[in-house]
Parts: sequence; C-alpha cells; structure tokens
Amino acid sequence: MPIGTTTDLTPSGDALARARQRAALMPDLLVEANRVVSTVISGWHGRKRRGVGENFWQFRPFVDGEQVSRIDWRRSARDDHLYLRDREWEAAHTIWLWADPSPSMRFKSNTAQVSKESRALVLVLSLAELLSRSGERVGYPGVIDPISARNAAERIAAALSMRRPDDGFPADDRFRRFSEVVLVSDFLDPIEETLARIDRIGSRGVRGHLVMVNDPAEEVFPYSGRTEFRDPETGAKLTAGRAESLKADYRNLMAARRETLSAQCRRLGWSFIAHRTDHLASSVLVALHGQLSGAPQAPRRSA
Repeated sequence: MPIGTTTDLTPSGDALARARQRAALMPDLLVEANRVVSTVISGWHGRKRRGVGENFWQFRPFVDGEQVSRIDWRRSARDDHLYLRDREWEAAHTIWLWADPSPSMRFKSNTAQVSKESRALVLVLSLAELLSRSGERVGYPGVIDPISARNAAERIAAALSMRRPDDGFPADDRFRRFSEVVLVSDFLDPIEETLARIDRIGSRGVRGHLVMVNDPAEEVFPYSGRTEFRDPETGAKLTAGRAESLKADYRNLMAARRETLSAQCRRLGWSFIAHRTDHLASSVLVALHGQLSGAPQAPRRSA
C-alpha cells in the first residue's frame, strides 16, 4: 500500500536515532498535550460508570433476576414499568494507553503540520492528563505500570524518553478483565494480523478503543506523475509512472480497511474513531471521553 514519497520519510533502519529523536520531542509534546487538555477540560466531568457508590447516576428498567431491593418505587409509580436506581462507579479503573511507535507513524506529508507519531503521542499524553485528574489508574504497556497520580502524563512522557517501546502491537499479557485499552495507530499492518490481535485482547474481557490516525495525504492521495513510494517498515519501493492512475484503487482499499476495523470494533463492543492529523486533536479527546464514560456512540470519524 502506498505510504508516501521517499522525500517524506525518515530512514527506518537507525533505531537508536529514532529513539533519540522521539525522546527529544517529549517536552514539546507534553506542552502541546497540556494545551489540548485546556481546550476541553471545562467539559470534562470524570467517568461515570455503573457500580457501588454514593452518587446517583441514572434510572434504568428492572430486569428479572436483579435485586428487588434496588427498585426505586417512587420513579416506578410514574408509569407501568419498574426502575432501578444506579449509582456511579467510584473505584479507580485501569486504562492502558498506547501510541504506535512503528516507522510508518513518522510519515508527514506537505499537507500536514505534524507527523502521525507526534499526534498519537499528544493524544495519549492528553488522555493520561485528563484521566489522572479523575483519579483513574493509567498505564503504558511495556513502559510504565498503571499508576494513580496527578502527574501521570509527565511520568509517562519521562518513561517514554528513557525507554522506547518495541515496534508493533503492545504485549497484552498485563491486560486484565474489566480494564480498558486505548490504541492509537495508523493500523497499516496486514489487516488479518490486526484483527487477530484485537480479538485476542477482547477475549480477555478488556474493552478497547481504536483511534486510527492518518495523514491527509493517505486519504486524498494527492500524487501525480512519476512518483516513487517506499514502505517505511520493509524498505520496499514502488515506482509509478502515472501515480494518479492508482488513486481510485488506493482510496477504495483505505476505505475498506477502515470499515473492516470499524465493523470488528462493533462486534467486540469497542469504539472506533478515524482521525486526520490536519484536524483538531481536541475533537478526538471529546469523543474518547464519551466512550470512556459509557456513552452509547457509534464508531465515528473525528471532525
């Protein structure tokens, strides 16, 4: 699949140089994450989930087999149905955050101001900041164990500066039932491998949220004339004499990939968001907030 022109890509062979460049970016990315958080924090009220607690959350219809003592008779008297009073879940929850470190994430076309890697890290750090303010336990697989601390974003950024995660999907052996995982990637690996990985995570009783980050050039395919494309993962090259002749097939393939991932997320009860790096990062945070709060939203594309 075409990724970009060779002039747009950094060579993928020097892992040490990539790790150093990533570490150098962290301070600026943390500043950007805090800026993004400040744009949405006024609407952030923490995560509301059903469970044991003191605060009222919602009424919902009574289902056979549930405790009769939980019926709210005053609410039920208003019509012909029985209703339960749910309380807000107050225990800290574990959310794993992960930004794909693969070479393809470093792609940035002339139509974007940031790379996919930079945007993914900003999203992860912003979400860590918001979740830590709500008292949640936040972790980054292979980098830092789940912590409940107000400075979780800073600690994740520091850990990423010191230790670069391995390329590819994160190891999921630490994911536990009832935890949640937010995976931010371009998801350009072979689709069968990606589906198998998220199926394995879902089979553990983990709820997932996929954020598919793409450069605008990867959607609109603006190339024409003689163009050389290179896969940053393998180094394989493709030279097209008339690049514009590939546009229709390429866009169909990208749309099919996005729909396949979205359909798989629906089947697993996960959420799916498609995001372009020329759109606002804050729009993704608002959408993820709704999903992590349990709001019933269909898989969507960011604004």
